[in-house]
Amino acid sequence: MARRCELSGKAVLSGNLVSHSNHKTRTRFLPNLCNVTLISDALKRSVRMRVTAAALRSVEHRGGLDAFLLKASDDTLSINARALKREIIKKAVDGPAA
Repeated sequence: MARRCELSGKAVLSGNLVSHSNHKTRTRFLPNLCNVTLISDALKRSVRMRVTAAALRSVEHRGGLDAFLLKASDDTLSINARALKREIIKKAVDGPAA
């Protein structure tokens, strides 16, 4: 399983730890990934995702998973998130009666 956020696309970065004596050691900076269950209002079901804490705050700020996915660009989303976005768009086009 890749260490990548399904919503924001944030992944592992590499760089140096620099000591006081300017000694450099290579390191990996890992994203703060959380396993969460988000609820889709349009689909009326819950979805399990692996997202960063920052993306989780963004989802709450935008008003839920549906609003976040509709506003997000497809290149930052994972394959599963893109499929979920297509389902939400299809449900919105069909209307709430369907």
